[in-house]
Amino acid sequence: MEQPTFTPPYDPAEPGEEARQALRKSVKMRAHLRDRGQTRFEIEVTDLSLSGFRAETSFTLWPGTVVWLTLPGLAGLEAVVAWRDKFKYGCAFAKPLHPAVFDHIVALSQR
Repeated sequence: MEQPTFTPPYDPAEPGEEARQALRKSVKMRAHLRDRGQTRFEIEVTDLSLSGFRAETSFTLWPGTVVWLTLPGLAGLEAVVAWRDKFKYGCAFAKPLHPAVFDHIVALSQR
């Protein structure tokens, strides 16, 4: 499988730096993340944008790791870990979310 290429905001910058190009919405929802090694684990997504998401988990991931985010009722979404700060992670989607999918996920998080 070909390695995906990422355009900004994927920039392994420091977690505190603001390199975002898309509006982020605060959400709180449980989801699953899977890495290439097929390890599937639970995460809590804490914010979301068309181009990526922030999550918390006790599982260790490293910047540059390709992962798949699985949200309830949706197919896996490919992303790459952009930064890590202890148990918090910022990930950039391989392909931006369609605005309708983004709105649907935000609505799910408010249930």
